Amino acid sequence: MRVAVLEDITVVECATYVTGPYATALLADLGARVIKIESPPSGDPYRHFAPGPHYSANFAHLNRNKESIALDLKSEEGRKVCLDLVSRADVFVENFRPGVADRLGLGYEALSALNPRLVYCSISAFGQSGPDAKKPGFDTLGQAMSGLMGLLADPLDPKIPGIALSDYVTGFSAGYGLLGALMARQKTGKGCRVETSLLQATLSFIGEAAATYYMTGTVPNRIDRVKNGHAFAVVAKDNLPLAIHCSVPEKFWVALLEAIERTDLAEDPRFRTRDDRRRNFEVLEKEIAAVFATRKRAEWLRVLGAKDVPSSPLYTIGEVLEDPQVVHLDLTEEVEHPVAGKARFVGSAVRYHGLDAEKSGPPPLVGEHTGRILVELGYGPAAIRELEARSALKATPGD
Repeated sequence: MRVAVLEDITVVECATYVTGPYATALLADLGARVIKIESPPSGDPYRHFAPGPHYSANFAHLNRNKESIALDLKSEEGRKVCLDLVSRADVFVENFRPGVADRLGLGYEALSALNPRLVYCSISAFGQSGPDAKKPGFDTLGQAMSGLMGLLADPLDPKIPGIALSDYVTGFSAGYGLLGALMARQKTGKGCRVETSLLQATLSFIGEAAATYYMTGTVPNRIDRVKNGHAFAVVAKDNLPLAIHCSVPEKFWVALLEAIERTDLAEDPRFRTRDDRRRNFEVLEKEIAAVFATRKRAEWLRVLGAKDVPSSPLYTIGEVLEDPQVVHLDLTEEVEHPVAGKARFVGSAVRYHGLDAEKSGPPPLVGEHTGRILVELGYGPAAIRELEARSALKATPGD
């Protein structure tokens, strides 16, 4: 569902893959009109990231509620259309490599001169300047260079996480920055430039680990926070996993011991205090894992729940979407495209009470809205046909 908080805001997106499209998707969820500029004929490469009849599910999730116009920004005519759009827009988002937007005539100085109220957002891999600024960058590199992967992976047997964490954190950070800039514009009447990168956003996201390093001089690793949180991932007798997080309150640790009938561990000198348990965590983990291997997961969850132990099944995504709590909260929604058909998505991360909401729109085909947008900009049928003949744009929708 989308709410009409930003219904008067128009966003022009010159971005591909995840970071920029996720930032604008957040604004679209708030009611902004998002016009996605794609290169003809194939559009955003993320459309083809994974198999799909019209576009990948990855692309579809990030680009619902958007309009697509297919423009060749390397052509003079394509740039002219883009500038016409920007002159009327409130927000411009790009995630080119540093310097590319300027070479295309779409840099901050050029566009802010054209539209002083424009909020301009630049998203990069490693920042707009510095020794690594021009390097290619994708999510894996953002996770690796920021230190995030070092906190998630075993350094002796590293594995790439199965989710684009840096990409999504960066897109979320850009969306947060854009909302701040739009609020500032209400006071000043002027736009500004918002910058973030995979490196900056992800390092900020794991700032807790950096603060620990600065305070203690030790390098945090994957297991340190687990020890501090008294958190356990265990496998039950039926080979189904579950997770437990006791955190700081002693009552949860005591409740766990009561639930698993191992109150003797409370008097064990290796586990008597929080510091003892931290120091001997690997041994404690084995003791607890052995207990959980004796009964099925559903039974353990009932026992833990009765003792108010913070616990949960460790789900696959398929199990999550079928969980009664997820179903009760109505966290998914279905959209339908006249050509691409029906698709189901997880909705917005927040719910607004007291604000009108409407059903989300489907993701677009490449250039699906080119003709309509050009008409809004004052282009007539002959001019549109001429631009398409010159390959400056794609006015016929395609997949």
